Amino acid sequence: MKSKTFLRSIIVLMILLYSNIAYNQHLTSDSTWKNSYKNIVRYNLSGGLLFGFSKYVIFGYERVVNPHQSFSVNFGTVALPKLVSINTDSFSLKKDLKNNGFNVSADYRFYLAKENKYFAPHGIYIGPYISYNHFDRNNDWEFQQSGSAQKLISTETQFNIFTAGAELGYQFVFWKRITLDMVLIGPGVSGYNLKTKIEGDLTDEERQNLQDAVKQLLSQKFPGMNYVFADKEFNAHGVLNTTSVGFRYLVHIGFAF
Repeated sequence: MKSKTFLRSIIVLMILLYSNIAYNQHLTSDSTWKNSYKNIVRYNLSGGLLFGFSKYVIFGYERVVNPHQSFSVNFGTVALPKLVSINTDSFSLKKDLKNNGFNVSADYRFYLAKENKYFAPHGIYIGPYISYNHFDRNNDWEFQQSGSAQKLISTETQFNIFTAGAELGYQFVFWKRITLDMVLIGPGVSGYNLKTKIEGDLTDEERQNLQDAVKQLLSQKFPGMNYVFADKEFNAHGVLNTTSVGFRYLVHIGFAF
């Protein structure tokens, strides 16, 4: 089902791109700065396609400050993807008790005057960005070893990601009003903070096994988390802090005014 949705999205994008090329043939390169639209409100399409539209709802605003520069801010609600399976002999996931979070990000864009035919916000751009994601997730687990009775264990997990980096992207403007913004490359450096509180009677080894299961949950649909968490362990307080590479890839659809 997801592959069909993604394919339909690609087809729509191709139709829009073709329409934009045909429309821009009637425009001249001397479009005036004074009469251009300098505000854009937009919606994050890529997050919904990857993680689900009901849980990932991010809106943004871009303001053009001169013919070749702008800034943008984005915010909204996020949640971790639906769980699939956990590779552990002792713990099995029972249900989600809580699953929510939020995202805040901002960037400053330099639209390349020598490469672009039109004023900002139409064309190729580069610039710095910052992004912060916070996730809360509470789960019930069933714990059982051979010869022992089942026990119900609860976890409360907080996961924070702060990323700073640089991006390269392109923004199309269709029919003067509709925008399609694509951040194509966004390498950065990320700080990861994972905290898990475990409620239940477990030995130190069993707690470590459950903490590893929590890391598996985050790695299921978070690209690169296997690399980030490789050889990383929780401390005695159930906290894991690490710094690693980060990235940004986004597709927005918006309206200029």
